[in-house]
Amino acid sequence: MADEQRTERATPRRREKARERGQLVRSRELPSALTLLAVAALLRWANGGFLPAWSGLLRHLLATGSRTDLASMASILDWTAWGIARWVLPPLGLAWGVSVMGLITQGGFVVTPLALQPKWDRLNPVNNISRIFSLGSLSTLLKSLVPVGVLLYLAVGILSRDWLQVTHTSQMGLPAALSWLAQVLYEFAWKGGMVLLVWAGVDYALQRANYERSMRMSKQEIRDEHRDLEGNPATKRRIKRRFREMRRRKMMRQVARATVVITNPDEFAVALEYVPAKMAAPLVLAKGRGELAQKIKREARWYEVPIIENKPLAQALYRTVEVGGTIPAKLYTAVAEVLAFIYRAQAKARAEAQAKARLEGQGSTSPKPAGENPSPSGTRG
Repeated sequence: MADEQRTERATPRRREKARERGQLVRSRELPSALTLLAVAALLRWANGGFLPAWSGLLRHLLATGSRTDLASMASILDWTAWGIARWVLPPLGLAWGVSVMGLITQGGFVVTPLALQPKWDRLNPVNNISRIFSLGSLSTLLKSLVPVGVLLYLAVGILSRDWLQVTHTSQMGLPAALSWLAQVLYEFAWKGGMVLLVWAGVDYALQRANYERSMRMSKQEIRDEHRDLEGNPATKRRIKRRFREMRRRKMMRQVARATVVITNPDEFAVALEYVPAKMAAPLVLAKGRGELAQKIKREARWYEVPIIENKPLAQALYRTVEVGGTIPAKLYTAVAEVLAFIYRAQAKARAEAQAKARLEGQGSTSPKPAGENPSPSGTRG
């Protein structure tokens, strides 16, 4: 795909994959610059203790060097190790800590199996030669020569400024010459560190721009990635439709145990269940609109569930209560009136059924008319 089609910024998923492959924006000069500045500052701060410590160690070694016993040799080794550890380990530890911080600020440590896999094509001499003389290697060499050239210019400038003093160092005493040399080295160290720090910032900005350019994506790649992450839209629609049908079938089965169905009458239908001994408030078993409302009413007629028309109550229940939820307190009064009407109608129907049953029972036990033969065969006994 042509680069001019890659106009979109990289997605978080693409950046995560690049990180898994070990592709990060890092400047090699930044840890070096920070380390040089930190060590220069430490040596400058501890400059006053170097000469006395080393001179004392050298004097002690010369005083005990003529002894040949094991105790003297062990003490010489101990003093030497302690002196080296005292003045070498702090700069080394500081350099290591600053280098680690420089790496952390540029993405942290990344250990990925993809980056550790051997690439056998790198062992091919032809590929290595072509890589050495490529434009990428040339640009890397030029980027390395720029700070080196600046550092050389800085060193020549310092030596040119102090050339007269350099020529007279033989006339100085050893402490004065060492002190002057330490000052020159410190000046070169902190100025060189600042040069490297500035160049590291420039190099990081260039690498960041190149990285963002290489990570750009086309609109088709973004759509493909979205489809891979979220799934095929057609498949997702089928799954959603299947779950929706399953919920509707389950909802329809619950209509059988409803206490009442409140309708609009043609647009909304809400099935309620209320068991006074078990429920604090009526429960919405099913609700629907349009064709689904008609299905709910057909199920209610099949299972002989009362259907009550109440337009405002049906609309309020449909819009405010989800299936499986209890009705809000503001609808208690309206629903209670409907339930009371249902209970009165059911009680009246039961009373009429009982009265009819009594009448039928009394009719079946009344005396037979005269002359009727009680015998099944119609003959006398």
